[in-house]
Parts: sequence; structure tokens; C-alpha cells
Amino acid sequence: MSSVRTESPIRPSSLVDSTAQALSIKYNNLVYELSAAGRDIITLSLGEAFFGLPLPRFDDLAAHGLHHYSHSRGLPELRQRLAGYWADFDVPVDPDTEIVVTAGSKVAIYMVLLALLEPGDEVIVPEPFWLSYPEQVRLCRGVPVMVPHDVSVFDLARYVTPRTRAIVINNPNNPSGRVHTDAELEFVHDLADARGLVVIADEAYHEFVPPETPFRACGSFDPELRHTVTINSMSKNYGVSGWRIGYLIAHRTLVDQVLKINQHLITCAPTILSWYLAEHFDDILAVTRPQIRRVVDLRREVAGQLADIGIETLPGTATFYLFASLGGSTLDSMEFATRLLRESSVSVVAGIAYGDSCDRHIRVSVGTESPYRVARGIAAIRDLIDATTS
Repeated sequence: MSSVRTESPIRPSSLVDSTAQALSIKYNNLVYELSAAGRDIITLSLGEAFFGLPLPRFDDLAAHGLHHYSHSRGLPELRQRLAGYWADFDVPVDPDTEIVVTAGSKVAIYMVLLALLEPGDEVIVPEPFWLSYPEQVRLCRGVPVMVPHDVSVFDLARYVTPRTRAIVINNPNNPSGRVHTDAELEFVHDLADARGLVVIADEAYHEFVPPETPFRACGSFDPELRHTVTINSMSKNYGVSGWRIGYLIAHRTLVDQVLKINQHLITCAPTILSWYLAEHFDDILAVTRPQIRRVVDLRREVAGQLADIGIETLPGTATFYLFASLGGSTLDSMEFATRLLRESSVSVVAGIAYGDSCDRHIRVSVGTESPYRVARGIAAIRDLIDATTS
């Protein structure tokens, strides 16, 4: 049978056809393909940290029905664990009515936007943004309003219009590692109160904050959850990104709407994995937290290495990312990332993925390689900048 097919009569919707691929995932798919072909790639593009974790055993779980559906709000035992966890961050949560556990935090953000937006509603998205925010807003038939990275949080009010419905706060920030100050968060909450907005707080990297810049949860400024939605994930902090367990915390009015969407799209988060996380909640954190500290320390070291060779980064201390400037290079970020991968076998993510104002930057992730290989990758970045500076 011939492998050549005739053109399909199927036509995608204009909405989805105009949606861009997630550029970081596109790069990493290329890395997987090159690695499978035998290329040794120094991978500074992955959005995860590789932790040493014990191989999970499921035969010691006490629960029955591990291979079947569980509650569409999320396994009750896991919701109770999460509520207790967030109490330590001064975010009071009712596990029965104010949490939905779902298959990853990405879909949680999408479902919140879908529950909130009418066609044409605007969502303020400060740059550098996690690259799926604007596309998810568009997929929900909203309008993302991007704010250049050099605009202060205290100037966000000038981007609010009568159509503005929400503001996205990514804290700590992916890709810069910046942690918002209490004053900035207070300003955002005051703005939300004054203008009737929803604050969507994506805090997926909150464990990756160094002790000298303690994390303050957005929800702690809004204990009644009147306008705050917290989005988070067990993937990053527990080193199980492939398990796809995320969750959202919000007022029950919004949670009840999201629950309907979750039931129609997901049904429930993976039951057996939810049970494992519920029963080993503290045990896994005890294993990952020391490794989180080490990767944050590595980030600090790499920031020093970049500064020593004259490569500037956007301000930030948290996560395992750095957002590095291309300096005097004549290449844009896509050209730079492509040449770096092809010529030096080093993968980074082009800054344009994080907003138009970020095209003179690249995202460097230090979560998956040894310090020695990270240093080799940094040297290759420096060499390409030098080679393309006029």
C-alpha cells in the first residue's frame, strides 16, 4: 500500500489553525529526535528539573479502586493534603468546595479562562509570560493584552479597559525567575478590587524560591478568595512532571463552574497517581526539597558565570531558569537558538516565545544537566554571541 495520501478534505477551524505551537515544547521535541538519532545535546531548554526519586511502588497503597474513576473534584484525600499544605502559606482552603485537582496545571488555567471569559474579553498578560497564556486566552475567544517586560507592575492600571476581565500573575516568573514583592502583589489586589478583575496567580514554581527571598502566596492577600485563583502543580515541586497532576484553588462560585468543564474534558485526574501522592505527600517533598535547594543554588552560580562573561539577565533569583540577553548579537532569538542547536548541540528557548519585547533574550534552564555540562552550554552561548556581534 502506498504511503502517499491524497489531500484531506478536513479543514481546521480558523481559531485553532491560527494558534501557534508551544515553542519550548517544539524545541524539546526536536531535542528528543536528535538525541534518538545519536546526537549528544546539552539540554538547557527543558521546563523541569530532574530529581532522583525512588521508583514508585503501587502495591503498598491502602486504597481500593486504583484503576477506576475517582471524584471529579479530585481525590478527597489529596485535596485534604493540599488544603493543609496551603494553610502553611496563609491561604485558607476548604478542600470540599474550593479545590479542583486535574490533569496538569495547563488545563487548569485553560478551564479557568473558559469559565471566566466572554468573547472579546481582555486578559492582561505581563511579559515575559509563560508562553501558553496568550494562546489559551485566544482559544477561549478572549483577547490577550501583553505588557512589555520593562513596564512596572505599578503601571498595569493603564492597560485596564472596560473589557478587562483578569490579570495573570506568574510568581515566581517563568522564564526570568523573578519573585514579586509584597508591595507589587498588594497593588495588583487593590487594582482587582477597584476594577472588578480576577487575579489568576500561576505559582507553579513557588518551592523554587531561595530563603533570602521568601515566597508570598497571592491568595494570602485575599483570604476570602473573592477575586483570586491560584493555579499550581505537583509536577515541578515533586519532580513528577510526566504524571500530569495539577490543581486550582478559588472561590466555590468559580470552582463549581470549572468542575463542569473538568467533568466534560477530563472526568478526573489519574486516580492511582493521586492516591500515591496523597499517601506519600510529605515523603516526596522530603526527598525533593534538598534537590530543589541544590538546583536553585546552581541557578545562582550560573547567574554569576553569565555576569562574569558580560551576559546580562533579567532580574530574578528563583526557579531554575535564567533569561539571558543576546547583547550585541545581530541574530534574533529564533535565529540564535536554531544556530546554537545546529552548530553547538546546545538547546535553549528563543525569547520571542515569551513576548514581543523579549526577542533579544533566550531562556536557559539549568534543571536537567550537570554543572559541568551547563558550563559548556554557557560557553557555547558566549561564543555564538561573540561570533555574531558586529
